[in-house]
Formats: sequence, C-alpha cells, structure tokens
Amino acid sequence: MNLPKVISQLKSQSKAIAELGSGLSNTEIHWMPDANSWSILGTLRHLVYEEIFDFRCYLGKILGVSEFSNPKLGPVQFKAENSNRSFDDLMKLFLSERERSILWLGSLKEPNWDATIDFEWGSLSAGDLLSSWLAHDLLHLRQLIELRYALTLKGSIPYRIKYAGEW
Repeated sequence: MNLPKVISQLKSQSKAIAELGSGLSNTEIHWMPDANSWSILGTLRHLVYEEIFDFRCYLGKILGVSEFSNPKLGPVQFKAENSNRSFDDLMKLFLSERERSILWLGSLKEPNWDATIDFEWGSLSAGDLLSSWLAHDLLHLRQLIELRYALTLKGSIPYRIKYAGEW
C-alpha cells in the first residue's frame, strides 16, 4: 500500500467533491431525479457520515489506534443533529473531517495493512478498507457527475445536448 499516493488521492477526491457541489442553487442541491435517488445534498450528507463513522473509525479499530475508533457523537445522534444543516456547512464539515483523516493517515507509522476486523459477513483487512475508501469516493463522484449531468439536461430545455456526445 502506497500511503502517500492514497493520501494524495483522498485530497484530490475531496477537492473534486467540493467542486461538483459548487455553484448550485438551493433547488438544484435538493433536486432528486426520482423518489429512489439521492440529491446532491443527500450524497454529501452520506459522505460526511461515512468520513466520521465508517472508514476512519473502522480503520482505527483494525489498526488499534483509538483516536477515531469511537466517535464522541453516535450515528443516530449525528444524523438527527445534521439533518437540517445547510449544504455549505455540510461541505465545510466534510472538508474539515477529510483533512483530519488525511493528517491522521499521514501520522501512521508502518501500519499493518494485513490486520483484519471481523464482521457478520466476513473479515476485512486494513488494506481492503483503505482501498475501499478510495473507491467509495469515486462511486459518489460518479453519482455527483450523473446528478450534474441530469441538472444540465433539465436546465437546457428546450435545447438539446446531443452534440456533446452519448452519455
């Protein structure tokens, strides 16, 4: 595992997430293509939650580093307290929590990427989790791009975007 490269990618991906959320109206931030889809706000809320309660927390547990393994605020309380938070505040929280994650990762001395944690569904190594953290960001970047594309398509009516190429 090339930790400096992982850290660099986490930094880049957080910047991309911030850029894909910028310049949007309140209506666009809340817009969902259908009832089963997330909005840009919902996606960001999920990313903040995962930053605090999932990847960093479980990685701390696997590596035996207690700093982030037991967040002070529980997941249910977090969701309740942040359900009405503004998009800008959530973005600031995501970026500050990502920075905390990056600083913490940079402080790790020879982590054992083969150390594991057991779940009901199987075991997960620290290396698996760190790789999944990167991939999780990319999945949600794709989701944000799809939402921005749909907003562009919607906002372009009555004009067509066929000239741009196939989606």
